[in-house]
Amino acid sequence: MDKKPLEHKRSSKWPEVRKVFLMGKTCAVCGGKKKLEAHHKKPFHLHPDKELDPANLIALCEGNKEVNCHLFVGHLGNFRGFNPEVEKDAGEWKEKLSDNKQRIAKTAEVETSA
Repeated sequence: MDKKPLEHKRSSKWPEVRKVFLMGKTCAVCGGKKKLEAHHKKPFHLHPDKELDPANLIALCEGNKEVNCHLFVGHLGNFRGFNPEVEKDAGEWKEKLSDNKQRIAKTAEVETSA
């Protein structure tokens, strides 16, 4: 009998692959370094064969005080779900967050010079 999708067991190699993948990485969304996760672009429960493939991983954080990038971009707000466009969306949100930081800085400059 075949296993149900959520019954796949993690490889004993996963902790080391995760550790090596995350070395020197920053969050693909916010650039943060706290509480980084190696998120599977193609979810493990649907593609267990891609569990150890670094090309199937993206670094997303859970340590940003404004937004949990892993939950928001990787799982679209619900850890039971997944985002098939995670890499594209991470790039778009990174740009939006950067633009917003610049707007905030400009607003602060205007307010202090007034």
